[in-house]
Amino acid sequence: MSKKWNGRYEKSKIKRKRHFVKKSVASVMLLNMLCITALPTLAFADQTAPKTATETAKPSTSVSAKSSIPSVESLGLNVKSAVLIEPTTGEVLLSYNADNPLPPASMTKMMTEYLVADLVKKGKMKWTDTVTVHENPSKTIGSRIFLADGDQHTVEELYIAMAVGSANDATVALAEHVSGSEQEFVKLMNETAKKMGMKTAYFINATGLSRSDMPSKFRPTEDREDVMSAMDAAILAKYIVTDHPDFAKYTSKQSYKFRPRDKNPIINYNWMLEANKNIPNFKAYAYPGLDGLKTGHTSNAGNCFTGTAVRNGMRLISVVMGADSEAHRFTETKKVLDFGFNNFELKQSIPAKTEIKDLATVPIKKGVETSVAVVTDQDVSFMVPKGTDAKGATVKTQVIPEDKLVAPIKKGSKVGTATYTYKAEGMDKAQVKTVNLVAVDDVEKGGWFRLFFRAIKEMFVDLFDGIKNLF
Repeated sequence: MSKKWNGRYEKSKIKRKRHFVKKSVASVMLLNMLCITALPTLAFADQTAPKTATETAKPSTSVSAKSSIPSVESLGLNVKSAVLIEPTTGEVLLSYNADNPLPPASMTKMMTEYLVADLVKKGKMKWTDTVTVHENPSKTIGSRIFLADGDQHTVEELYIAMAVGSANDATVALAEHVSGSEQEFVKLMNETAKKMGMKTAYFINATGLSRSDMPSKFRPTEDREDVMSAMDAAILAKYIVTDHPDFAKYTSKQSYKFRPRDKNPIINYNWMLEANKNIPNFKAYAYPGLDGLKTGHTSNAGNCFTGTAVRNGMRLISVVMGADSEAHRFTETKKVLDFGFNNFELKQSIPAKTEIKDLATVPIKKGVETSVAVVTDQDVSFMVPKGTDAKGATVKTQVIPEDKLVAPIKKGSKVGTATYTYKAEGMDKAQVKTVNLVAVDDVEKGGWFRLFFRAIKEMFVDLFDGIKNLF
């Protein structure tokens, strides 16, 4: 037998031994796994398929708008600035010098209204609480209800006087009641403006009065004035209508008798209230669906108005600043609101309880089930030109870190987010809306016996995969 042949024989022999070892190891492992199958079937109860949501988003191509949207210039607005937004999406539908900071006059009171209503909502103050009037409000001029030092009224009475009659003295009394002094309240106003994302707003008082018109004893030391852009006013109004949806209970009042002895009631400065359609002096200005929000006027600011109206379930917020007359702030607002209602609509893109195609379930640790089906917690709607659908939105998901998704998990618990992006045909910018992903079912915590055998099963599955890769 030649050396060459002997070498080949030895190599073949070694190769056969290696193959035998591999087969032997595999056989032992398979035998162990067969033994495991004899254990109680409870260990494998988790193999049942997770539940899935029944509603799935089906993207489709957008349809062209039926008609082109007119330009802002075509409206011929006779104001210094204007803006129109839809509050639930934040979509800006019209913008005319909207970021220019201007004197807002009594539209400043919207921040006071928001803060007072927020404290009541949070239970830190009651509408029935008694407010004692001090020197500052008693000396405040302009629109007022002639409060005297020492007068006492409820929070709600003063709030209505502020919202309906734009009463400066009532506003200052509320500010002092909340923070101890008007200037301390102003700090809260400016802090809140930043939190809301208002970029130009700066307040020196709670009323919107010019600094020179404030009682000299209570003026701020810095020589500044209230300023706010139309966009910032719209943002503030958005927070009012979304955080305090009962706002119209006060802002839509046509009149209010502050004291039983008062000869005449306070008349709402907002001529555009829908309720005014039967009032001879105001019916030419009454606007369908309009129920707020705040007028403003000073010599520096001109005539301003933040209005809001709802039609067919869609609410819009408009702001005009620097109109040249009391009447024109309303006629210009009508142009802005008509532009919105005539050319746009709010369309649902994704219904609530929709399953995300690539994220039907998320893993759950230490549960009876190893995963849970997830769906969106609310619908997703976008502003679109009339005649356009809102389908075809793209989505990005983000799941809560695994170490946080530990049983027990309650049905409806947040497990992540879904961010939808949609670019409507005929509109300049893409719209983005984020909703929560929530668990479809409860996931109870698994018992130690179940979790023990699940761990054994997972160990052998991993081991088998490792052996399989040897071949």
